[in-house]
Amino acid sequence: MPFVDIRLAGSATREQKAAIVADVTRVLGDRLGKPAAAVHVTILELPPENYGAGGILVADRAPPPAREDALADGTR
Repeated sequence: MPFVDIRLAGSATREQKAAIVADVTRVLGDRLGKPAAAVHVTILELPPENYGAGGILVADRAPPPAREDALADGTR
């Protein structure tokens, strides 16, 4: 019975979390031959002020540079 713990610095929408759970469950089924009912996924959302990396809190990091989500032709 696979148990998967996922930690996110910040938060995700309910729809994003549902998709993550579905994707992880599918991959473990494909790779390990496990039935979906046997896969358990826990998502823990950590407030950015409660998580640090590289010596600083995630909440204190500079925001990432803006990016174009899609080009005119739909590619990235």
